[in-house]
Amino acid sequence: MSAGLHAWLQRAWYEKTSRYWLLAPLSLLYAGVIVLRRTAYRRGWLRSRRIPAPVVVVGNLVAGGAGKTPVTLFLAEALKARGFKPGIVSRGYGGRGAASPLAVTPDAVAADVGDEPLLLARRAGCPVVVGSDRSAAARQLVSGGVDVVLADDGLQHYRLERDFEICVVDAARGFGNGWLLPAGPLREPLSRLVDVDAVVLNGPAGDDHSSLRGMAADSPRFTLVAERATHVGGTESRSLTDFAGRPVHAVAGIGNPARFFHLLKSHGLTVVEHPLPDHAPLSEAAIDELLPAGEKDSHVLMTEKDAVKLDGTHNARLWYVPVDFVIDPAAADTLVTQVVEACGQNQGRNA
Repeated sequence: MSAGLHAWLQRAWYEKTSRYWLLAPLSLLYAGVIVLRRTAYRRGWLRSRRIPAPVVVVGNLVAGGAGKTPVTLFLAEALKARGFKPGIVSRGYGGRGAASPLAVTPDAVAADVGDEPLLLARRAGCPVVVGSDRSAAARQLVSGGVDVVLADDGLQHYRLERDFEICVVDAARGFGNGWLLPAGPLREPLSRLVDVDAVVLNGPAGDDHSSLRGMAADSPRFTLVAERATHVGGTESRSLTDFAGRPVHAVAGIGNPARFFHLLKSHGLTVVEHPLPDHAPLSEAAIDELLPAGEKDSHVLMTEKDAVKLDGTHNARLWYVPVDFVIDPAAADTLVTQVVEACGQNQGRNA
């Protein structure tokens, strides 16, 4: 998707504009496809596949990110602390697409396996496998000793049977105009929320709280915080406040780039924003093209998800900002306990 089309869709979905009506007929067609697909699985025309281990799905209802990757990382750490051996399965969006399951190692290439799976492999400390057939990828994890599978972005992947579903919601943006793709950001109707086991909110609510449908009072909420930036291709780390005093360029190829820009501004930085489509390819040359002629030597800050696409780059002006997951301990304990109970009920089952 081009940056121009992506920007147009974002305005149509999340701003108070009527331009989405141009795409309404396609959304009605998409709604019909969703109904047929759900009916096919419910009636057994299409079959979900069980694997010999519990499956916990972390997904969302909107196109683009909502914070699934940080939640997946949090769960991986929490499950390890509870004595489990988790593994992560992903479609590998943004990579070349693996017909057969492909194990993702920390030294893999983002263009091959996808940016989010590579980030997960480097941060989670547990096995990660990508593949278009996620049930086969999950089986590969289990054959390697994994006893609970975390399915990253798997809410709409009904072929893989699951034991616990978590829907992550960007509280600031909610569900946009409430329309299905392509007139709106929804992958499935809001009624799908009734079926999930838990809803987790990312960040504080935006100005329009109505789109959260009363979830704010009942759902655990997390925030992503950052204090330092790390040099791309190196280990040097600096406080974000060191970049204050002169404009810095910020690049974000994530679902909600505005959230990253706001984080930088909260540290007193003057930010020149460069939002990119989610999973957009990125290179040192592409970054140079974003900068005005007289600012080629300016510092550039990016997300960690973008930085994994720049392996092998050693440029003194390129930095990424790793974020930390922060959640109320009581809410975290409740969520993890629910997941563990679901896993315990189904651990050791046979396919």
